[in-house]
Amino acid sequence: MRFNFTVKGDPVAYMESQIDAAERGITRGIREAGEGLKTDWRGQVIGAGLGKRLANTVRARGFPSRGQSIGAASLVFSRAPVVVDAHDRGALIRSDRGLWLAIPISEVGRMRGFKGLDNRPGQRITPAGWERRTGRRLRFVYRKGKPSLLIDDGTKLTRDYGTPTDWHRDRGKSRVRAWKPIFLLVPQAKLRKKMELDRATEAWEARLPGAILKHWRDVGHG
Repeated sequence: MRFNFTVKGDPVAYMESQIDAAERGITRGIREAGEGLKTDWRGQVIGAGLGKRLANTVRARGFPSRGQSIGAASLVFSRAPVVVDAHDRGALIRSDRGLWLAIPISEVGRMRGFKGLDNRPGQRITPAGWERRTGRRLRFVYRKGKPSLLIDDGTKLTRDYGTPTDWHRDRGKSRVRAWKPIFLLVPQAKLRKKMELDRATEAWEARLPGAILKHWRDVGHG
């Protein structure tokens, strides 16, 4: 028994077209998943009340940056990884310089540092940065069973009823001295877990094969 085979068309060209379809389908599917995960992460950051500014630190980068490849990949990351990870895990925060975490109270929390040894421009104010910025010294106040305080008892201060932070007065024999709590001191702080970034990642990993096949078919029929 003898069989005769006839090849129609160019087999090499056909194989090259299929490889090209695979490269484009995989690359498009990977990029779709990367962009989708980026959108989901940003949505979680905003939903957690952390603001658009932090959400916009989440980026997606495709490899290769141009063209297509069967080995395409997508990287989703944040430009503020420490902050995002802390809220994702519900991290326990301790001071890396001493015994206390200094938490600014009320309007002090909106102050930002300036050029100097203790604060960079734009960073949240620290006790040392506050002292240099205001020219006044903070005083430590221990409170049994309660968080301790760093207070401002500068004699040049006058009572300001417009500030949201309460003022207190110590009555001495010769004069009345006003003082104001500036920083709350705690040994550690536990952040509440606000996000489920791993769950979003796993969801897009499960959807990736379907995304690749969809684009592969679209390209192959195009």
